Amino acid sequence: MTDTDIDAIGPIDYLVIEFPPDRPPDGSALPMLADLVERGIVRVLDLAFVRKDTDGSLTGIDIADMGLEGDFDITLFAEAGSGLLDEADRREAGAALEPGCSAAILVYENRWAAPFASALRRNGAQLVASGRIPVQSLLSSLDALEAQSR
Repeated sequence: MTDTDIDAIGPIDYLVIEFPPDRPPDGSALPMLADLVERGIVRVLDLAFVRKDTDGSLTGIDIADMGLEGDFDITLFAEAGSGLLDEADRREAGAALEPGCSAAILVYENRWAAPFASALRRNGAQLVASGRIPVQSLLSSLDALEAQSR
């Protein structure tokens, strides 16, 4: 990657999505992810699947072996592998999983934010903190506000 390429890159995020043992991933969210990619909103850098066995051991799973159903071509993401996601990252993601569960680990670029981020970097700004508010926390806060207003 050249300096020009790096200057034009958007923020990079990751998600670890846990699937319970009795409801493995069915592939229903992949068309939505493909839509985000096609519209240039995100770029998938890595997509990996893992399973945490009941004894706590972690196993990588090929996307083709996930048993995903539906009218979706999984090969669109089968080759997503930038090298950013390594074995240590997989172990760290696995530590967050409950035994018996599987997970998708997604590393992606926020392409929508690339021009904004580039302008900030050109001005000498740098990101010093970031975070995400889980939907469950947001719903809890909204419920508490509603209860206070009664």
